Amino acid sequence: MRLSEFWSVMDEVFGPGYARSLAGDLVVSALDGRTAQQALDAGVPPREVWEALCDATDQPDAVRWLHRAAKPGRRR
Repeated sequence: MRLSEFWSVMDEVFGPGYARSLAGDLVVSALDGRTAQQALDAGVPPREVWEALCDATDQPDAVRWLHRAAKPGRRR
């Protein structure tokens, strides 16, 4: 998952305004007590951040794998 894909899926799932707020405000224990934005800034791969956010916000599997479904040529 690229950073641009991360933000695209965040916007799709949480809405453009709330996605930025969530990434900057929600402290996630799986990210060593950092926010998603702090983790990304520290070099944590976007996919790892996305999965941690999905866990923290109790997202269903269909949402977790949205980024894979959006890529042309990828099988689900």
